[in-house]
Amino acid sequence: MTTINPAQLQEGQLTYLVAEDLKMAASLLFQAYQDDALLKDIFQADKADYEQRLRAAIREELAAFWEAKQPMLGVFDGESLIGVVCLTQPGKSFGPGKYWHWRLKMLLTAGYVSTMQLLEKERLIQEAVHGDDYHMLAFIAVSPRYQQQGWGDLLVRAAHAALDEEPQSRGIAVYVTQPEHLKLFEQHGYQHVQTLKVGQVSGELLFQPRQQLVEVSHAV
Repeated sequence: MTTINPAQLQEGQLTYLVAEDLKMAASLLFQAYQDDALLKDIFQADKADYEQRLRAAIREELAAFWEAKQPMLGVFDGESLIGVVCLTQPGKSFGPGKYWHWRLKMLLTAGYVSTMQLLEKERLIQEAVHGDDYHMLAFIAVSPRYQQQGWGDLLVRAAHAALDEEPQSRGIAVYVTQPEHLKLFEQHGYQHVQTLKVGQVSGELLFQPRQQLVEVSHAV
């Protein structure tokens, strides 16, 4: 396999996803998150239909992102999607006030207990970060074939660029349960807010203030 250097990224390889990309994005996110401790707990990995319900939940999340016009960015190698990052913008699209149609669809696909735990996770995050006037980085994933090549760094920087279009956002929050993700965000200067326990799983809530990103940008 040829190694691709993100520094040599050709114009058009990093782009906002369109509707036709959502199926590929869902598949990529499932690969990345099927062994995530939090999702295994929320979607009850001990049950036979775990993978089916997780796939359905990811599809519903991406559909909700699309309908609400939330930023979803992807990296492409030719026509193959090799990395994706999804954020929610400041406002009511994140947290306990989440739109009713998302709740209904998630109840039908993931079940009541899983849906309530997802909403509880978002409630805890909002309480810890105080409000909803910030971006929430919901998903980040790189295809297994392209990991350890710098694409995760590129996706984090792409997420930072989304702040330019939302001057009222005070930064980006992310809840991390995977060690490799924790290392990635710490390398980009994300600050520890607190350890949060959702269900039976503990994770780290991190935050990158807008002002810190502006200072780094000016320094560069």
